Amino acid sequence: MNSRERVKRAINFDHPDRAPVSHAVLPAAQLKYGAALAEILTAYREDFGWDYMADLPLEKFPPLYTQGRNRDDFGTLWQVEVAGVCGIPVEWPIPDLADYAAYRWPADFTAGPPSGRQYSGHMCGYDDRWYARGAWITYFEQLQQLRGMENLLVDVATEPVEFYRLADDMLAFNLRWIDQWTQLEYDGLHFADDWGAQRSLLISPKTWRRIFKPRYAEMFARVHAAGMDVWYHTDGRVNDILGDLIEIGADVINCQVAVIGHEWLAQNARGKVAFRTDIDRQHVMPFGSPAQVKEEVHKVFEACGTNAGGIIACGEIGPDVPLENVQAMYEAFAGTYGFAA
Repeated sequence: MNSRERVKRAINFDHPDRAPVSHAVLPAAQLKYGAALAEILTAYREDFGWDYMADLPLEKFPPLYTQGRNRDDFGTLWQVEVAGVCGIPVEWPIPDLADYAAYRWPADFTAGPPSGRQYSGHMCGYDDRWYARGAWITYFEQLQQLRGMENLLVDVATEPVEFYRLADDMLAFNLRWIDQWTQLEYDGLHFADDWGAQRSLLISPKTWRRIFKPRYAEMFARVHAAGMDVWYHTDGRVNDILGDLIEIGADVINCQVAVIGHEWLAQNARGKVAFRTDIDRQHVMPFGSPAQVKEEVHKVFEACGTNAGGIIACGEIGPDVPLENVQAMYEAFAGTYGFAA
């Protein structure tokens, strides 16, 4: 079967011939390892029709990855200490909600992706041999970058009227983006918001369900209405809302398996949604041996997949990951064709 069919079968638990492979390389790793990393990735081609390791000049990095202080199209100022390592916002365009009426949103997608956003997937002419995944749509994180994290959490706690106006306008902006993405020939669109800390959700699950869940549901429904899959990335211990994300239509979830817990995922989510896997990037990938990396790959596959599918084989490659561990991860991907029952 070709790559597009393989991915679709994996998402739909329809017995792919093997787990599809998806690359996830941070720009700093690309800068550090260059051709040596490209050689590994070329040997293990992914199933999405594009090669992440094409040379990207530093001047084309988005503001959040470009060394120094850089302002994105939303008006957020980023401080980036090391090129290729995501910086932190240090100045926000709406620090005071009383001034929100004066804020001007950036141009829509037709003018090109706003520079504050990453986006994944591209097509050099549509080719239906590959599963095409596009966009990088954030909601909670973009609100943080507009208000500042502390200000936004106070908004969530106190719920002023102006906060709901901003939240609704952010939703409307994203829906316009989605409508423009869905005019293109993609099979799925990618959403991303980190909702978990190391031990718990950043806000109470009850508050998340009341404020954020309906807004995600509306965005996901717009994607599904266009016949596309919803891919959702979220870091941290998000156990409390994983079922909600599945309920409102996430088709593929990329989460930190080791933080959530292998056994918890196996008992509560396996078979209910497909996973774009995460291979422990806090401990095993940077500090483990190649043998431990391979063992972790098998543990993750067993926790997330079934004998019918549900796995997109992926592990983030950062600049702290030794090349021998990158090689070991892909060898384990290539050697694991079946799934745990």
